[in-house]
Amino acid sequence: MMKTRDAAHAEESAEVEVLIAETAKFDAMSKQIKASLGKIESGNQLVNSNVMQVYSNTQGLQVMNDNIDKILDAIDKMLGPSEDKGREERIIRAGPDRVGLPDYLASLKRLDRALSQMSSSKLRINQQAIGDFNELLTEGNNRLQALFRSALADNVQPVEPLHYITKQLPFPVLPQESASKLGSIDSFLSSNAARDTSYNSRESPSVRIYAEMRGSYLSGSLHNLSAASISTSKRKASDEIYRQGTSGIGTYASGIEGIFSAEFNNISAIFAREDWGLAFDTTCRKALAEFAKTLRELNMHIKSSLTTDCFLAYEIVEIVTNVGYRLDQLSGQLKLPFADALKPIRETAKSSLAELIEDVRRRVSSLQTLPLDGSSVPFTAEVMTRMQTLTIYPQSLASVMASLGDGNWQTVPTATSTSSTSLPSLKSFDIGADTTQLLAHYIMDTIETLLTSLDGKARGLLKSKALSGVFMANNVAVIDRMIRSSDLSTVLASGGASARIETWRKKGTSAYLDSWREPCSALMDVQYTNRGARPPSGSNGIIDSAAVIKQLGSKDKDSIKEKFKNFNANFDELSGRHKALQMEREVRSLLAREVQAMIEPLYARFWDRYHEIDKGKGKYVKYDKGSLSAQLAALG
Repeated sequence: MMKTRDAAHAEESAEVEVLIAETAKFDAMSKQIKASLGKIESGNQLVNSNVMQVYSNTQGLQVMNDNIDKILDAIDKMLGPSEDKGREERIIRAGPDRVGLPDYLASLKRLDRALSQMSSSKLRINQQAIGDFNELLTEGNNRLQALFRSALADNVQPVEPLHYITKQLPFPVLPQESASKLGSIDSFLSSNAARDTSYNSRESPSVRIYAEMRGSYLSGSLHNLSAASISTSKRKASDEIYRQGTSGIGTYASGIEGIFSAEFNNISAIFAREDWGLAFDTTCRKALAEFAKTLRELNMHIKSSLTTDCFLAYEIVEIVTNVGYRLDQLSGQLKLPFADALKPIRETAKSSLAELIEDVRRRVSSLQTLPLDGSSVPFTAEVMTRMQTLTIYPQSLASVMASLGDGNWQTVPTATSTSSTSLPSLKSFDIGADTTQLLAHYIMDTIETLLTSLDGKARGLLKSKALSGVFMANNVAVIDRMIRSSDLSTVLASGGASARIETWRKKGTSAYLDSWREPCSALMDVQYTNRGARPPSGSNGIIDSAAVIKQLGSKDKDSIKEKFKNFNANFDELSGRHKALQMEREVRSLLAREVQAMIEPLYARFWDRYHEIDKGKGKYVKYDKGSLSAQLAALG
């Protein structure tokens, strides 16, 4: 048993020794493996280092290769233009007429590109070539400008505007072929290359040439209209009010609008959109300067006879503003030049409103005598003719009066308070209720000034109140008639104008009727209701005159006779004066009705009571009721 245990122990010990030996062997192998891995890692690092160096060298070689290719390309590009210089020079020297415009423009564009490439390289070797190319480009640009000028020269002869205006024809434009040719030339002349060779690099040479040549065409075509505007405006009597359309300014403005519109069509067909405004403005500048000069001369003429020719100023304001607005809508240009040209006329139009009112005061004040027959003065009709003429120009007056403000026309406006450097807006030309009321207020202010001045003058110069009343009534009648027979009736339809005129009519009527109070007073009697019975009446209510007379004492009878005599004398005298006075038809009728309404009831009552005072002999009772009524009716 013991032996068996030892043998098993010995066997296990041997196995342990084997295991220990194997473990030592594995440890040795592990150390060898670690040593090998270290060698491999070291070798890998060496390989990586060598590979990165090779990669870096390869990249450098690639960059060098690319640079060499670029240098070769640049050399080819430098040599290419130099080699093509002879061909381009032959084309440029030959000119566009010989080689054709498309080929000539293509050559110039190639020159421009070559010059840009050589300039960007900044190599000294290119400096001579750059100079040569610049000379060729400048020569080509000059030849194109000469061709542009030559193409325009065929279409710059002035035209006769009246031919197109009177026949309502559109003004001529450039032929399509010419416009296309000019547009092709401008496409290069407006490029940076062409501008750089111009004395003004901000302005296209083609725009400058076009404005110079076509500007002369415009001013030359419109010159006769300018002269006609001045001569027709001055062709009238000095005291004659300007009549609408007499001046040629309307035709002049129509010519400007028509020919400028045609010119804008030309410009839009030739130039790039960004050059339209500059080209249109510079082309029209010369013609607009002549137009402004014409308006200044017309303004001097208007100011020399402001009360008669201010209406020409209103017409010019309306015409020029409308034309300027339409051209601005078309082109977006010329608003300021038109406003500057119109400014003197517009200021004169403003000041004229106050001057017209002041002229009324001045003219009435200067009257040394008034008509002794009570007739109206001619100046009243003259003033109302002015007011009627105002209604012809509602647009311009709406603008002018709106800028002044309601009532501010009573004083002459100063330049600093009314000056403006822009055209009136379209809104200011809107003839609405407010602007119509402004015109109505101005007209009534003028009429009030006239009537007030005439009333003061009549009280100072006319010998009787009745004559003064007839005089004022006649003037009011003229005013009222001229309002009703014209557009003034529409303008003054609201705002109390008719009531204000009626007040003056009643004032004149009252002054006249004051003279008829004397015969009326003769028809007044005194009745004592506490003295005896009531005067007897007939069965139908008619007073019994004989019974009334019978009850009177001798003194009362004498008083009644005296009253009849006084009435007869006063009535006959006043009737004669009435018929001798010069009255407007409606004034005579009105005053006759008023006299009749005053006299007839009083006389009828007096006659009914006392006509038997002379027992029908007619010694005291000259008129019965019927004959008096006929006499009163005859006053009308």
